Amino acid sequence: MTKLPAVSGKEICKALERAGYFMDYRTGSHIILRNENPPYRRLTVPNHKDVAKGTLRSIMRQAGLTVDEFIELRK
Repeated sequence: MTKLPAVSGKEICKALERAGYFMDYRTGSHIILRNENPPYRRLTVPNHKDVAKGTLRSIMRQAGLTVDEFIELRK
């Protein structure tokens, strides 16, 4: 099993943009992303310097990504 990297909210957003998400709007310290393709999923990403590993894992699960796929999207 691949270890989860320590990432910021902005890095998560960049990786998810490569996966087909775009920034829908921003509320306070959270960024709302929406998928371009059906089923038009909506994700909430905290715009923090360090996102907790459990939060990151939850975001990846909602996006339908594995840890390895997420790491590839970060490159």
